[in-house]
Amino acid sequence: MEYQNILFEIKDSIATITINRPKKYNALNNQTIEELDDAITKVANNDDIYVLIITGAGDKAFVAGADISELNKLTLLKGKEFSEKGQAVFDKIEKLGKPVIAAVNGFALGGGCELALACHIRLASENAKFGQPEVNLGVIPGYGGTQRLSRLINTGRALEYILTGDMIDAQEAYKIGLVNKVYPAEELRNKTLELANKIASKGQIAVRMATKAVVNGYDLTKDEGMKLEASLFAVCCGSEDFKEGTSAFLEKRKPEFKNR
Repeated sequence: MEYQNILFEIKDSIATITINRPKKYNALNNQTIEELDDAITKVANNDDIYVLIITGAGDKAFVAGADISELNKLTLLKGKEFSEKGQAVFDKIEKLGKPVIAAVNGFALGGGCELALACHIRLASENAKFGQPEVNLGVIPGYGGTQRLSRLINTGRALEYILTGDMIDAQEAYKIGLVNKVYPAEELRNKTLELANKIASKGQIAVRMATKAVVNGYDLTKDEGMKLEASLFAVCCGSEDFKEGTSAFLEKRKPEFKNR
């Protein structure tokens, strides 16, 4: 697929997807969702990609929401299709099996907030703003916001933000656990790459098993989650990386992981 609304870059073992509609504040229209879906599939199928970064073009917006001109045309039936399509793409991000970092460089509203929520780690610039303002349009979040936000920050806070449509700044987002770190805008890209490279330097079997354990175990009972953890722990123990990592520790040297 030839991309018109996103930029897709692979450097070393790190892929970056940039939503590239700066004149529209990187709003998500149908074309952008399709391109995002295609790029995510490429990341999933490329074993040489260890970490994915998702960000927005420019310094004003990560993604400022859905394209209202498309949203305005939805009917009852088309609304369900619209929601399910976006949910499917964001679920693919969440269940990618590789760490996904959102570099939130400005407005992350509506579908933009939901996109950030689908990522595993969220880093924000000091000028970032988060919110689910759909109620102001007479609708609710449709790309997973009602589910992911409540699980991340608790039901009461999530309902407050969803029912009022209020925006919160980066420091408030950090305070409530919505983002992992906040950086000056000019440092966000380098700090994101620094984290991505740190993760990429680890044994990737362990990284992927840990990601799977956390993501897939979230909605399980504690006992079911423990069983999942044990089975994934066993996968790691059967790997060459495990032997290398433990041997390197005992020999007081840096491990050389082969990711197998």
